[in-house]
Amino acid sequence: MGYLTLAGAIAAEVAATTAMKYSHGFSRPWPTLVTALGYLVSFLLLARTLRTVQIGTAYAIWSGVGTAAIAVLGLLLFGEGLGAVKVAGILLIIGGVVVLNLGGSH
Repeated sequence: MGYLTLAGAIAAEVAATTAMKYSHGFSRPWPTLVTALGYLVSFLLLARTLRTVQIGTAYAIWSGVGTAAIAVLGLLLFGEGLGAVKVAGILLIIGGVVVLNLGGSH
């Protein structure tokens, strides 16, 4: 159940960050509201996740997957570039999350 709430936290954070881009510096009310609610939901779900998932693992997955997802959405929605360095960075993030999960409780 912890990883399910973590997935929800990631989805809410990604939605909030995307809405923040659409808010144009918080000058548009609806995207601004989605940003605020998205971060609130994300933190609530992340807090619930921490009941069953180790904090280092949960935070690494939450931040890493969120960062990689935003990089992909930047490419798809906002026409941001995707060069070799950005691809390498995303792969390093994914690799770091995998290594943290394989590390177990040691």
